[in-house]
Amino acid sequence: MSDAEWAAVRDLLPVPGWLAGRSGRPEGYCHRQMIDAIRYLVDNGIKWRAMPSDFPPWPRVYAFFTRWGDAGLVAELHDRLREAVRRAEDRDQEPSAAVIDSQSVKADATVALTSRGFDAGKKINGRKRHLLTDTLGLLLAVLVTPASTTDRDAARILLSAAKGRFGQLSRVWADGGYTGHLGDWSAAQLQVVLDIVRRSDDTGGFQVLPRRWVVERSFAWCLRSRRLVRDYERRTDTSEAVILWSMTMLMSRRLAVRRQQCPAPPATEAA
Repeated sequence: MSDAEWAAVRDLLPVPGWLAGRSGRPEGYCHRQMIDAIRYLVDNGIKWRAMPSDFPPWPRVYAFFTRWGDAGLVAELHDRLREAVRRAEDRDQEPSAAVIDSQSVKADATVALTSRGFDAGKKINGRKRHLLTDTLGLLLAVLVTPASTTDRDAARILLSAAKGRFGQLSRVWADGGYTGHLGDWSAAQLQVVLDIVRRSDDTGGFQVLPRRWVVERSFAWCLRSRRLVRDYERRTDTSEAVILWSMTMLMSRRLAVRRQQCPAPPATEAA
C-alpha cells in the first residue's frame, strides 16, 4: 500500500483484542506488513510458500489470513471501506437497491469433489461465485458454491443474508436466470422486489444491459486479481475471503485517489 492508502485504511482496521484490553498477546508484525503480504498474494496469484522475503514468513501471513477470515475481521474491514466509499460518493451508508449475478470459474486440482460441480450451461467444472452489489458495483454479499448450484437456490441464501444486514434493501435487479418462484418468494418473505432485466431475443453480439452491467463490471474487477482467475482454495469460505480482500484493494485505492484530489484544508491559526 502507498502511504495515502494506508492513511485511508489505518483508522478503519478492527482493533486487536490485546489492544482493546481483551485476551490475547501483541502480534509480532504490524498490520501494514501483513495486509501488504496478503494483497500481494491476491493480486499476483502466487503460492503461499512463494511469498517474497521482503514480507514476514509465509506461515505467519497465512495464520493472519486465516485468523481474520474465521473471526470475520476481513468482512468488517471490507464493510467499513464500502461505507467510506459510499459516503465519499454522497450515498447513504446502507443501500436500498442492489444487483445480483453469478460467475462460474474453473477449479484447480486442489479443490475437492465435494465442493465443486459442473455448470452445464457454461460447460465449466469448478465453482460458482454469487455476488450481490450495490448500484456502484461495491460488494454487499458473496457466496461461493459448486458450479452445479442453480442461481435461484443460491439467491435465496444470499438475499436472506443481505436483507438481515441491510434493512432498507427493497429492490434487486437480476438476469433471466433468476426467473420463476424466486420473485414471489423474495416479495413475500423479504419484502424485496426482484426486477428481471431481460435480453432481447433479436439482439446479436454484445450489448450493455441496464443495471446488469454493474455487477458484470464487479466480476471484471475481481478477475484483475490473479488469485481469482480460477479457484485455488480448498474451502469455499476461503474463496469468499479472497474476494473480500480483492475488493478491499479496489476501495482503498479509490479512497487514496480521492484523498489526493481533495486534500484536507489547512488548520486556521488561533486568534
